[in-house]
Amino acid sequence: MVNSISHDIGEESLECKVQWFQALPLSERMDIFCAYMDLILDINPEIPEQKNAQPPQGRFQVISEA
Repeated sequence: MVNSISHDIGEESLECKVQWFQALPLSERMDIFCAYMDLILDINPEIPEQKNAQPPQGRFQVISEA
């Protein structure tokens, strides 16, 4: 990993994002988690009342980029 600033989204690999997130202290990780939860609840406040989630029916094929 090169220590420079880039504004090219193509240079933001999943591995770099994982390394960045894992480098955060637990308190900052929880702050990010709470911010996402606040965003989700702002968009759809009925989510906590939804119950009896069911797994999707049928078969699924997971495709990943090699």
